[in-house]
Amino acid sequence: MSAVSPSSPVRRPPLPALTGLRTLLALNIVLFHFTPQHLHYLYPVIDNAYVFVGFFFLISGFVLTYNYADRALGLRNYNFYIARFARIYPTYLLTLLISLPMVGEEWHARSRAEFWQGMLLTPISMQGWIPSIATFWNTVGWTVSAEVALYLAFPFMLRAAARSRMWNWSAPRLILLGLTVWLVGLIPHSLYIVFNPDHLPLPINRFSYGIYLRALKFGPMSYLCIFLAGGILARVHFRLKLGSMQRLVLCVVALVSLGLFFQKAIPAGVPYVLIHGCILLPLFSMLTLGLAGPNPVAAVFSWKPLVKLGEATFALYLLHFNVFVMIHAYHLPERLHVAQWDPWISYVFLLVLAYAVMNLFEKPMRQLILGRMLPRPQAAMASAKAVEPQLV
Repeated sequence: MSAVSPSSPVRRPPLPALTGLRTLLALNIVLFHFTPQHLHYLYPVIDNAYVFVGFFFLISGFVLTYNYADRALGLRNYNFYIARFARIYPTYLLTLLISLPMVGEEWHARSRAEFWQGMLLTPISMQGWIPSIATFWNTVGWTVSAEVALYLAFPFMLRAAARSRMWNWSAPRLILLGLTVWLVGLIPHSLYIVFNPDHLPLPINRFSYGIYLRALKFGPMSYLCIFLAGGILARVHFRLKLGSMQRLVLCVVALVSLGLFFQKAIPAGVPYVLIHGCILLPLFSMLTLGLAGPNPVAAVFSWKPLVKLGEATFALYLLHFNVFVMIHAYHLPERLHVAQWDPWISYVFLLVLAYAVMNLFEKPMRQLILGRMLPRPQAAMASAKAVEPQLV
């Protein structure tokens, strides 16, 4: 496939199975942060669901390249940036406004310098670049810092790739390149394990705290190689032309291998830092490639309720942490006499709220911004994308 810039860009077929996958990943992250009782066999996955954040960056790189590969050399930075701004910033800003009560907690928990750094950088989604304030105001908002950085770089990376020989490489060479990028991305995490620059007691886990560890966990550069691997995977998708049975095999092998990893490998002592660094990226890539075309597993992930909820996962991800905390800080389940159904009723509320925000705020604001800031044909095209390239 050549890197052309047609006057009428190709409208790619939608990828509903990947949207359904996003739903399941986002729900696992919600349960990771606020874990209910009595889920038994699901705990090996839920307790390690932080790894799915890296999966989202892989999907984001894949879907962006999937959508824009046909106009790599003609992609205008301004149009791309406005489309991405309209997609993520209104909801991001809304979650900060909803989370204003959390600012008081930040004032008491942080030094004055950190507080004012957070107040300045968080509204412009730059807090992720400073490890000590990466989780300021909205604990999960650091992912938007990484997302913005990668979005800013994407048009330049796409054009550079399209002008290189790599663009027309065979699928085996692209797979080798993707594996190389993955291994390069694991170098900082491996060095951290060897040198332990924060001098943390072992074993390091999700509750360990160190500036260098936070830089690995929350810094935008930690996700660059994962994002690049997603773009390379999209080129593999175009080159391979897999059939239904081949995609089915990829899905089954990936899902079974992931299940064994969560059940067996993590308890056996795979380092937390490597897991957080997306050591599972090859299996995530196999599953993504398998779900990017028709097969029986993709049909399950394309179940309409999953796909509908998947459209709201960006709002769900940004809202869930602070809203859940505030629900319980104000004792709303007790006041409404529904505490016996908590936390499940809180989860349902988060889903309803996210879906409402997506339909009543996110979509109208996106259309308003695109209509005001892009010429009409480009605005219509940006607002009617077959697949929305978003993190979550």
